[in-house]
Amino acid sequence: MKLIWLVFTIGIASLIPSISGGDIYRYVDENGIVHFTNVPTRFDVKYALIYREKRATFGVAPKDIAKYDQLINEVASKYAIDPCLIKAIIKAESNFNHQAVSPKGARGLMQLMPQTASFLQVENPFHPEHNIEGGTRYLRYLINLFQGNLSLALAAYNAGENTVIRYGGIPPFRETRNYVALVLSLFEKYRNGSK
Repeated sequence: MKLIWLVFTIGIASLIPSISGGDIYRYVDENGIVHFTNVPTRFDVKYALIYREKRATFGVAPKDIAKYDQLINEVASKYAIDPCLIKAIIKAESNFNHQAVSPKGARGLMQLMPQTASFLQVENPFHPEHNIEGGTRYLRYLINLFQGNLSLALAAYNAGENTVIRYGGIPPFRETRNYVALVLSLFEKYRNGSK
């Protein structure tokens, strides 16, 4: 039976990229029914990753960055945040891919975790307008929480506000330290007019 299930799973996984073009998750419910999805949306069950799409990394064309400019500028004005900072976070988080999903489940342009998106009442984290609105509102909250200290706000955006509070500063995680440095570098680049 296990061999048949393994062959079935591999067969399904080999067909999936042509259908959905993404990672595939599965879980078995209490009745033994197997569920498959490319976007696990139920948080009360544990999905297992059974197929990871091979992803190529490509540069982003200036037109792909510029297509969000109006939206970014409107949201930046609403929350009194430099639009170049929002662009820097989007570049670092998703490389301007509104359908991006991280291995930890963060989604969309500003990579909102499902719990954060729910807290911010972001109905569809893959919708650019909803995602940028929610991500920018969250960023404003973090900037206020850390009394304008941008490095701490960015560290909290990456590692969580409680982690930054617990460490009393930027946590000693290489990922978080690299993230803060990258976003600040991109922020400066966009402020200087570079694409």
